Amino acid sequence: MSTPLRPDLQLISGWIAPGSRILDLGCGDGALLAHLARTRQVRGYGLEIDDDNVAACVAAGINVIQADVDDGLAAFADRSFDYVVMTQALQALVRPDQVLAEMLRVGREVIVTFPNFGHWRVRVALLGGHMPHTPALPANWYDTENIHLCTLADFDALCRESRWQVLERALLDRSHRAGASIRIAPNLFCEIALYKLRLPG
Repeated sequence: MSTPLRPDLQLISGWIAPGSRILDLGCGDGALLAHLARTRQVRGYGLEIDDDNVAACVAAGINVIQADVDDGLAAFADRSFDYVVMTQALQALVRPDQVLAEMLRVGREVIVTFPNFGHWRVRVALLGGHMPHTPALPANWYDTENIHLCTLADFDALCRESRWQVLERALLDRSHRAGASIRIAPNLFCEIALYKLRLPG
């Protein structure tokens, strides 16, 4: 019996066309790739740096390459995948803008998720003089992998400046639900953002 898929990965799977070629960056234990292969007949690869996760992918029959996303995607040709996916890793990259540009070179469409640093809980923590410790950002300042956190407004500005087209986005709370408060003030109430992007034209 397979483990239930994380809610954000379930949403992402609905954005993937059947029979697609996919590259999953920071694929973890390969849960998304395994689910997509089983339910949507996708083909593709995962990129993962952690030894235990790589071993889990191999054990599950997932095509995985052990590599650091920060080293780039030079091994992959332009438009070699229909989708390049990266979930909850953008904020841990040295140069997230450069990795996104590479993802858009390699994939026809890109799906990326990240925590929103503009959420009201984050703002309250900062007003109180402390780095935030919230359900969406559970690590302490001294042991977090996050080095480049952004808000929805920041990410939208990067997309405009880079001329990346936003095809879809889902703005959710920590329980992966959308609600009226998020629709009214997304940068204040969204905790987890999911974007689907492509290059113009």
